[in-house]
This record gives sequence, C-alpha cells and structure tokens, in this order.
Amino acid sequence: MIDDTRLDAYHFYDDEWDSYEQLRAAFEWEVPDRFNMATYVCDRWATDKGRVALFADDGDGETTTYTFWQLRNITNRLANYLRAQGVEAGDRIGVNTPQRPAAVFAHVACWKLGAMSVPLSTLFGPDAVRYRLADCDAVAAVVDESNVETVREVRPDLPDLETVLTVGDVDQQADETDLWDAIEDYSREFDPVATDAEDDAILIYTSGTTGDPKGVRHAHRMLLGHLPLFLTTFGNMELQAGDVFWTPAEWAWIASLFDVVVPALFYGKPVVAYNGGQFDPEAAFELLERYGVTNFFAPPTALRMMMQLEETDGYDVGSVRTIAGGGESLGGTIADWAAATFGDAVVHEGYGQTEANMLVGECTALAASREGSMGLAGPGHEVEIVDPDTAEATVEPGDVGEIAVRYADDPVCFKEYWNEPEKTDRKVRNGWLLTEDLGTMDADGYVSFTGRKDDVIISAGYRIGPEEVEDSIAGHDAVADAAVIGVPDDERGEVPKAYVVLSSGQEPSDDARASIKQHVRDRLAKYEYPREIEFIDELPKTATGKVRRASLEES
Repeated sequence: MIDDTRLDAYHFYDDEWDSYEQLRAAFEWEVPDRFNMATYVCDRWATDKGRVALFADDGDGETTTYTFWQLRNITNRLANYLRAQGVEAGDRIGVNTPQRPAAVFAHVACWKLGAMSVPLSTLFGPDAVRYRLADCDAVAAVVDESNVETVREVRPDLPDLETVLTVGDVDQQADETDLWDAIEDYSREFDPVATDAEDDAILIYTSGTTGDPKGVRHAHRMLLGHLPLFLTTFGNMELQAGDVFWTPAEWAWIASLFDVVVPALFYGKPVVAYNGGQFDPEAAFELLERYGVTNFFAPPTALRMMMQLEETDGYDVGSVRTIAGGGESLGGTIADWAAATFGDAVVHEGYGQTEANMLVGECTALAASREGSMGLAGPGHEVEIVDPDTAEATVEPGDVGEIAVRYADDPVCFKEYWNEPEKTDRKVRNGWLLTEDLGTMDADGYVSFTGRKDDVIISAGYRIGPEEVEDSIAGHDAVADAAVIGVPDDERGEVPKAYVVLSSGQEPSDDARASIKQHVRDRLAKYEYPREIEFIDELPKTATGKVRRASLEES
C-alpha cells in the first residue's frame, strides 16, 4: 500500500459547489509523472481484505465474489506467468473475453507488466480477430470459450502469438493453457513496472469509413481523463459506501471498460460482471435488484427494451440512483420512464469516442438538463465547435460545426493511431482533436449532437465502418459490388443496409440475402451484418470510382 494514491483533484465530489461553472473553473488536472493504472485500480485497495471488487454472475445461478485482495493476488500470479513466457514491457496482449472477471485479471496483469492490453469483442469473427492481432503483433492472448475456435482458426496466420490462455470450459490444444492452471504455481508477489503516465497501456481498435480498423493508442494517464465525467455524469456528484456499478455492455469497448469498470475500481467500488449472454431486459431487472446496483450505464437500445416490459412493479430497484447512457440520444421518453420505474433515479446522457472519451455529459446535481442537449463539457475538457472544413476557428453559438476537444494536456486524449501517422495528423489539427461528429453549442455551453461528418454507422452504440462491411460482402461468391449505409431503426437507432450488385448469372432472391448476411456474420462482428439488403443493377459512383453513399441515402 502506498500513501500518495489519493490524487485530491479527483475527489471534488467531497466539496460543496454552487454551480457547474464554479467546479469547471476550479478544476485542474493532477497527473503524476509515475502512474500505473494497475496500482490505482487494484493494489492500493488490497490491504482491506473484505473490500469487494467484482460480483461475478454467469446467468445460470453460479456466482463468485472477488475482493481487491484476491484481485491483486490473481493478477500478480498472472503477471509472473506472462513474464516467464517472455512477455515484456511494451508487448501487446489480446483480451478476448466477455463480461467476466478474467477480462479484468488480464488487463490489470498487462498493466502491471508495462505491457499493452488489446480488448477484443467475442462477437468478432475470424477476419476481425486476425486483422487486429496481426496489426499489433500480439505475443499473447487471453481467450474465452465462446471465441476460442475463432482464435484457433486464425492462429496459423499469427506467428508472433506464442502464448494463448483459455478461459472457461475448453479442451485445450497442445499450444494452449487454461488460465487457472497456468498461474497456479506462480507467486502472488509482483512489483508492478514503474511506468510513466505517458507510457503505453491499452490499444483499442475503432472502425472508420475508409480502410481497416484503426488502433487507438492510449497511455496510463487516460484513466485520469475519465474521472471527472465519471463523477459528474455517472455519479451525479455522489459516491457512497454501498455503491455498486453495472453495465450490460460488453467490456471490449472503451464506453464500458473506461466509463464504468476501471473508474469504479479506481474509487474502490465493486462492479458486477454478468456473463449471461445476449441482453435480456428481465434479467437486467433481476440483476439490478439482486446486487443493489446504484449506478447503471446502458445503451439506449437496452433501456428501450427494458421499457417494453409490461410488468416491472415486482422488482425492487429503488437502489438505482443514476442511469447513464450514450452512443445515441436518450430522449425525454426514456427519462420519464426511468423516473417512474426507479423512483428518484436521474438519467444522464454522456458523449465521447475511443480517441477521446467522456468529454461531455449531464450533471443534474449542478446543472439543469436541456432538451436535445448532451450536456456540458466535463471538468478539465476544453470542448468547442469548430469550422468543419478548416478546424481553424470556432463557429457562432447555435451554428453547426465539428465537435472538437483541445488536444494538449488533456489526459483522456489518445497518443496516436497505431502505425498510422497520416491518420493521426488528420485527426489532430490546429491543436484540436477532431471528433468527426457535427454538433452545436449554445451560449451557455450546452452541446447537442447533429450527426456524423463521415459515414460511420452507430447501431445500438456500436460503431460500424461501412467499408469493412462492404469488403466482406464483396468477398461473397455471388457479389460483384456492394455499398453500405446506415438506415433508421426504432430499436437500434441505425442498422446497416447493403446495396448489392450481383455477379453475372446470379439472381436476386431471399436465399441470396440470407447467404450474404451469414457470410458477413461469420467473418466480422455479429452486429455488423447488413440487416437489410437491396439488390440493384449498378452503384452510383463519382468520376474517380468512389461510391456516392449520399445518393443511396436519398434513394
């Protein structure tokens, strides 16, 4: 236990504030020169042996509780094992598990080693997994039973991937080891690498409109950049002794891992790890009641599914104080439903992206919500609306421009794209990190989302790059060409729709639609397949041969 880990700047919820403006004016970042996330989210709490870190629930009645003391011991053993396998500081380690404790074990052990963790969705098919692990030259991976066959399929294409640990009910192959078996004989004593705050910690891949997914390179300091909005939007300026945090979102995404899991552990609060499969609104209510969840983060799609349940009076969910959402607008209907269902719970919207997360959000304890707005810039973040063409000047209040955050000295901002300096240069211009989202800001600083500057599709909170889906569709034997756009959907906000030109001799049919959909599902993430397919004779293209997606959107 070290004595200098409190970091007073991130305990402003202990103080009284007259307004959000006063808090923002007073806040200053506190970023130590030496900073390792593992120390702050795990080891510093371990001397309190009864303090719970994780409530694990597999959805079938099997539950386990892990304290911070156990978390330290397990991650130390895992770090020792990985070091014995030759993993060194700076190496990349894939973490391909669903919402279960092994995900936390793997990330924390990586950070203790000074290595980079690379979260991967278990919804990824072989093409998605292969690309990411090959692109970052991963030397090790922790893989769940739900996706082990996918990793096995692509492993021959990954010569650097020498160590694979499996989680769950897996019959190990000769070159695999069960995680628990692997660490059994290793010491629970380990001194975390003394990393600088600027050292690499995590590599998260995000979709774009052009080219392959981009690896977003973050330093250990990025955790500190998440804390102000965690306190304002996700905590509404309040943390209590009995708080419990949960999100149904898979932990492979920055919006779950660093909106909820890692910040909660930073404050010594327990997180529910629920590995119950596809989202079930009834199971969500049961979980909120069973663990007395106080702070609940859910994509709007999940909240809308919960709204559709006819009978919810039988659930005791009065423990919930704050419900946060993001990825798409929550809307007044969800807020009204939540107030009626959870009593005094407040509903807050938050905004961010993989490159710079937790930038804008609501905090009704200090600032009233405004209809259509995502809230105000969080303490420490300088957010403006800039000219979308030049990024050289801010626009007038109420005018549409590109949402941007001041890049320098903001710990939440990414370092760069992995091996993509040109794309980094386009992302960071004139001192601004450009979000590629269009929005407005009123005279009081409230930010509203207008739309995407590019063609990224946001479906149930997932970001889908149309080009990756188009490439997958084009790989089908019956397809000559394809284009993908997002179309409105009542439940998911948007879904991918594909316009497909069939190869010579192929005829449009329902069987062809089903085959193309399955082709994409088998190769990319399960959420990326086109929900709609329209067969056309020719795609609208520019003089240089690029697809005019705008023409398809207008059709």
